[in-house]
Amino acid sequence: MSIFIDRRTRLVVQGITGREGSFHTRQMLEYGTTVVAGVTPGKGGQRFDDKVPIFNTVAQAVADTGANASVIYVPPAMAAGAVLEAADAGLALIVCITEGVPVLDMARALPFVRSRGARLIGPNCPGLITPGASKVGIIPGNICAPGRVGLVSRSGTLTYEVVNHLTRNGIGQSTCVGIGGDPIIGTDFIDCLRAFQADAGTDAIVMLGEIGGTDEQRAASFVREHVTKPVVGFIAGQTAPKGRRMGHAGAIISGSSGTAEEKLAAFAAAGIGVMRRPIDVVELLQAKV
Repeated sequence: MSIFIDRRTRLVVQGITGREGSFHTRQMLEYGTTVVAGVTPGKGGQRFDDKVPIFNTVAQAVADTGANASVIYVPPAMAAGAVLEAADAGLALIVCITEGVPVLDMARALPFVRSRGARLIGPNCPGLITPGASKVGIIPGNICAPGRVGLVSRSGTLTYEVVNHLTRNGIGQSTCVGIGGDPIIGTDFIDCLRAFQADAGTDAIVMLGEIGGTDEQRAASFVREHVTKPVVGFIAGQTAPKGRRMGHAGAIISGSSGTAEEKLAAFAAAGIGVMRRPIDVVELLQAKV
């Protein structure tokens, strides 16, 4: 089994004719994702690579193809509008890859998404992949392998490194979810932990956090109270100087609450196996599963 996406996922790509959208649509098609439609206003009626029909609106795409999920590759100024359009069209899952979406835009869009009962992943995220079944976003499919370890991460590139360690050591993944590093995101650690705990196809969970904010501490409390499966965790930015923004908008330390030390202590107190280096994931999982 898996969480959020599987072979039944029917994907519409918003921004399919742009540079990023077209490149990653080809990657998703090659991986086996069921891409049923693309959306680019003004290009409705055309076909992408002679395969995927293009529509002017998401509502048209959903009505004609039965799409149930969307991935967004549009410029930052239009990304929140694309999220709103996808939610208004009734899509259950919306994945926003776009980086640099204004925080105020997301503050306005997220309540509408939730009011429609949709799940938003991102923005500023690599998306997610259920190895062997479907990938939505930009996670390289060639480093993943089907298996029974779930992974949730705030960091895209760290996700790739840890997944690569897992696969090279014969540890496959049920689903890998990049939730994004922005201050306002749709799906957080706790959402994914709850889903992995309920997933019969997941035996253990890897959680990759980073400095800044308190999401990891809240997730650790959730693990202590609600998760019975083994969990191992890592915090990126352990050597970062205080007060300096480290790439992700959320990865800035405020006072003492966002430090790596505090997050790692919260992990340990919750019984989460603490990784000091990404490669430690292999030994820790092998000891727990």
